[in-house]
Amino acid sequence: MNIHPRDRFLASGRLVERGEVTAVLGPTNTGKTHLAVERMLGHASGMIGLPLRLLAREIYDRVVRMRGAACVALITGEEKILPARPSYYVCTVESMPVSIETEFLAVDEIQLCADGERGHIFTDRLLHARGRRETMFLGAETMRPLLKQLLPGARFVTRPRFSHLTYAGSNKLSRMPRRSAIVAFSSDAVYGIAELIRRQRGGAAVVMGSLSPRTRNAQVALFQSGEVDFLVATDAIGMGINMDVDHIAFAALSKFDGFGHRDLRATEIAQIAGRAGRYLNDGTFGVTGDSGRMDEDLINQVENHRFDPLRSIKWRNSDLDFGSIARLINSLEEAPPLRGLGRTRENCDLTALRLLAADSTLSGLTGSPAAVKRLWQVCQVPDFRKLGPELHSRMLSELYRHYMSDAGVLPEDYVARNVDRLDRTDGDIDTLSTRVAHIRTWTFVANRAGWLSDSNYWRERTRAIEDRLSDALHERLTLRFIDRRTSVLMKRLHQKEELMASLTPEGDVMVEGEFVGRLDGFRFSADPSVDGIHAHTLRTAAAQALQSEIGARAFRLDRHARIDDGKIIAIGDDGLIRWEGMIVARLAASQEILMPRIELIADSDLLTGQAETSVREALESWLTRRIAKVLEPLFALRDSTELTGAGKGLAFQLIEALGLLPRAGIAGFVKNVDQAERAKLRKLGVRFGEHYIYMPALLKPGPSAMKLRLWRVAKRIEAPLSIPAAGLSSVPFDPAMPEGYYLMAGYGVCGPRAIRIDMFERLLVLLRQKNNAGAFPLTAQLWSPVGCGVTDFEAVMRALDYAPIDPNDVSATAQAASPESAEPPSEDQMSETIDPADSDIEAEEQLSMLLDVDMTEAGAQPDPEEISASDASPEADTLPDAAPDLAADAPQDAAAPLILWKFQPQRRNQPQRQVKRKQRREVIIIPKKPQRQVSETILLDPAIVQAREAEKNAAAQRHKPKQPAKPKKPAKPHGNIKLDARPAPQNMSSKPRPAADKPIDPDSPFAKLQALKERMQKSA
Repeated sequence: MNIHPRDRFLASGRLVERGEVTAVLGPTNTGKTHLAVERMLGHASGMIGLPLRLLAREIYDRVVRMRGAACVALITGEEKILPARPSYYVCTVESMPVSIETEFLAVDEIQLCADGERGHIFTDRLLHARGRRETMFLGAETMRPLLKQLLPGARFVTRPRFSHLTYAGSNKLSRMPRRSAIVAFSSDAVYGIAELIRRQRGGAAVVMGSLSPRTRNAQVALFQSGEVDFLVATDAIGMGINMDVDHIAFAALSKFDGFGHRDLRATEIAQIAGRAGRYLNDGTFGVTGDSGRMDEDLINQVENHRFDPLRSIKWRNSDLDFGSIARLINSLEEAPPLRGLGRTRENCDLTALRLLAADSTLSGLTGSPAAVKRLWQVCQVPDFRKLGPELHSRMLSELYRHYMSDAGVLPEDYVARNVDRLDRTDGDIDTLSTRVAHIRTWTFVANRAGWLSDSNYWRERTRAIEDRLSDALHERLTLRFIDRRTSVLMKRLHQKEELMASLTPEGDVMVEGEFVGRLDGFRFSADPSVDGIHAHTLRTAAAQALQSEIGARAFRLDRHARIDDGKIIAIGDDGLIRWEGMIVARLAASQEILMPRIELIADSDLLTGQAETSVREALESWLTRRIAKVLEPLFALRDSTELTGAGKGLAFQLIEALGLLPRAGIAGFVKNVDQAERAKLRKLGVRFGEHYIYMPALLKPGPSAMKLRLWRVAKRIEAPLSIPAAGLSSVPFDPAMPEGYYLMAGYGVCGPRAIRIDMFERLLVLLRQKNNAGAFPLTAQLWSPVGCGVTDFEAVMRALDYAPIDPNDVSATAQAASPESAEPPSEDQMSETIDPADSDIEAEEQLSMLLDVDMTEAGAQPDPEEISASDASPEADTLPDAAPDLAADAPQDAAAPLILWKFQPQRRNQPQRQVKRKQRREVIIIPKKPQRQVSETILLDPAIVQAREAEKNAAAQRHKPKQPAKPKKPAKPHGNIKLDARPAPQNMSSKPRPAADKPIDPDSPFAKLQALKERMQKSA
């Protein structure tokens, strides 16, 4: 009689039929595991086997919360929590203690019976594991035919999916929807995708089977908490890891399964894609841009959960013969006893057994069934390190030798030596991952019963080291693949939540407790270490979080601008306006040099609307008031209503030139300004010098700095410009400075030195007086106003057309040898040299320059721009101390020959023009006059036009042919100045002209000069 193999299997007692067997089948997200836990807790005792240690820990924690820790045991290959009398056992399928009887027993993901590596374990539980009252197998619908065949009395329950799963097509990683999981099939691919997402989307959690359960739990917690919105994982997430995933994206549709590359099966794709959507929330699945498209049939199968049923499952004999290694191998290779069971492929434990059996050094240790059984137990140590069969078998050989010592357990020093070297948390991700794999091996060993004399100690020790390494690895993964700051901010922005921002005194901006950048005035600078999408996120978050702070700053600046006198708001040499030390605006050129434009330096997304208008108007109002205050004499000149005609035109030119004009360019125009207009100009602070017309009050550091800043903006000069240090009468000339710089700073260039205008004019008066008395030596009285050494001063003298004279000139030497010639001119001598009718320099100016007496009735002096204490403005007429090298340069030897100097003008290389006189028919060479530097605006002034016409008429009268030519006047001393050429000065020693018929006005400067002369004579 033929007996069915299943009947023979049943007769042998190896297929157990006890209690009620229920198969709960359906796709993912059907609540199968939840149902099994509820059923287990409905019994007095129970056991559940789960496919992953991670899921086992999750279920254990849930049951503990419901029943208490004293009632629940956790058993996995690397972790054991065993209370004294547990009622419920939560285990991995491989670690289920099937010898312990419980009322309820369940096995999850039973379709893994078909897995080539672990399938035989699940098949063994399907055939042999039973609860006394109820047994439940949970899995996919594809197991139904085989379960009906192997479990004919089983009850089947179909669970529909709570939510819909649909195909969403292909998406780039940069456009992946939030709450997505990207699935790859190698660690390199996982790390590469996670790095890309960090740069583009803020970061991602990482889950791989090679990570320790603790690390995987921590990474999953990051995703579950919402700290990151993306998860990059291997197919390890397909087995029971419950997460709130909305979309699953496959980065590849094939994988390496240990033997070769193959396409993913439809059931594998469905298992992974089914993790999208939780409970009633629908989920989607798709692919990334580089993985290609899914086949339409495959998409339909996944969406409708309809797959071809399994035709066989993996089986390996669990009734082993330990009589010898050969007999053990034979029993492991026994053929399946039932139809529908297929032989499993050779796993790493059987491979290791074959390799160790071929090791002749172990032949003496495997002579008994107990020794063979121990060898098989050692071969079942997993290859956590993924070293391959050869290297893994070497480690197992060493472990077996120590295990077979006389003590019958592993030596303490051997275990300690291997464990201690792993107790380090330094290194990168790969280093820590390797250490975690090694310590997991020893954690597995510590959990084997009878392998260690103090297994509890080593179980705790290896567990603690694995936890520390896992935490360090989690930290490294987080630092590398997650930008917490960007991730948190993106989440808040997406949820449109109000961001909490704070500002440190140093300007650091903290949003939600994270440093995002610095706020300088109204300009936000993102953290420079961040770029790409992160920088954009930081700016967006800062713009939202800083709205109230920007408004408060705009209000405070407006209030300060109304009361500030240059202490809170200031203009720098670079043209930038700083408020409380923060840059808020810059000056820009406009049509009027005294009214520059304001350009706000602010982020358009921060300073907007009314706040921007308020800040702009406040700064414009402040700037207008500030310039008017610092340059008050210039504005008083502009607003004067007393000036008329040529005086008004000269004032206009002074204003355009910011208070300083070289006379050479407007010599003819100045002659048309009569004494009455000059008196008005002097009252307004204008001084007429030999070379310059200037306003002494504007030579101080504050006004000079303001003028230079306005000029720099008008000329659009990029480099910052600052005036020479306060208190210096002259500085070395730097040809690299922009043309016009020294003049705008209040200095005239003469040879190698740039001399302050007031000191320069004083020097010219002193030289004029000296030269009128004859040849003269250089004394400290001459070079002290210049503030330089003798060598530079001699170069200045030569630039002014003074030169040493021939010592053989006896008359000049005799004249210079008189003691009086070296003394400063007396008041009588000085007054005699002044020609009230002819001189281009008013007597009042000469007198004040020589005697340091300011006889003008100038208006009020302006307040200088706020500068540091070291830059305090000196009085314009104060003589500085001589330069340090003056004493060394001054002539000290009385016996040395005395060098005398005399004004000796050199012929200028000027263009000449020929003028024919009709009467005499002769050609007269007349030097061409320098071109007037008069702006077109001035020429439009009627008073200026009238003055020019008068000048032309006077010139025509002078050149009438029948009038005898006037003899030329002696040339005035003048020098080779850096600026434009000017008419030569007249010799002050010429005979005075006859007095005019008109009596001298007692209020004129000449009357004052005469009165001063008389007072000095009486006092003498």
